[in-house]
Amino acid sequence: MRCVEALQKQTIADQIEIIVIDNHSEDESIGWFRGQFRSKPNVRIVEQRANLGYGRANNNGATFARGEYLLILNPDNTLPPNALREMLEFLQSHDDVGIVGPALVYGDGTLRPSARQFPTIRDLLKKRLFPSRWQENFDAEHRDWMQQQYVDVDWMVGACLLMRTDHFCFLNGFDERFFLFFEDMDLCRRTKILGKRVVYLPQIKVLDGKERLSGSSIFSLFTRKTTRIHLASAMKYFWKWRTMTNKRVNV
Repeated sequence: MRCVEALQKQTIADQIEIIVIDNHSEDESIGWFRGQFRSKPNVRIVEQRANLGYGRANNNGATFARGEYLLILNPDNTLPPNALREMLEFLQSHDDVGIVGPALVYGDGTLRPSARQFPTIRDLLKKRLFPSRWQENFDAEHRDWMQQQYVDVDWMVGACLLMRTDHFCFLNGFDERFFLFFEDMDLCRRTKILGKRVVYLPQIKVLDGKERLSGSSIFSLFTRKTTRIHLASAMKYFWKWRTMTNKRVNV
């Protein structure tokens, strides 16, 4: 993969390297960004000629990464002071951890259910049919997690994930068959197949500025494009892992 070739040429940066991926945005935001940061040597702007999907766009961005660690971060997320340092220190002190991520909190204070067990098809139906009850169950579980420094989970939402760059490259990044949704779950699943842990750090809270795209009711299947994309990705995910217990697949 291109990412592996880039990794072989890398030198560890002595400062934070910022790679901005513009996935063919339709407004003027990227023009403003170019004007503000063109002269910054540690900021690289990568403009896509089409919307290639979440996973593929991040994979393209990762080919430019020169650092030892890679943070996947959505543009609407805001990290509090020391959040990145705390996540990095945890990853550095645990060689058996593949991916770490913080708690995500919406602007109204609602906790985003961003760390979970691998779902079944029945789980997804429950989430669609009874979203309020599903959120309440997660909140109750998270109250217990808040008493811990870290929690081992199956997977985390890809809005804010930190990992070693060589780990991401070894996995060939996100599976580009997923245009949007489930690419993060799939990446975590392949991480665990390698024997690496996926760890949630509940005491680090990152502001998630956008309302979730995939969590509305089942009736939105007929009205929202993102919900239909979510369903299509779910079908691809469950088909890919249909016979999975601990079966080895291409990682």
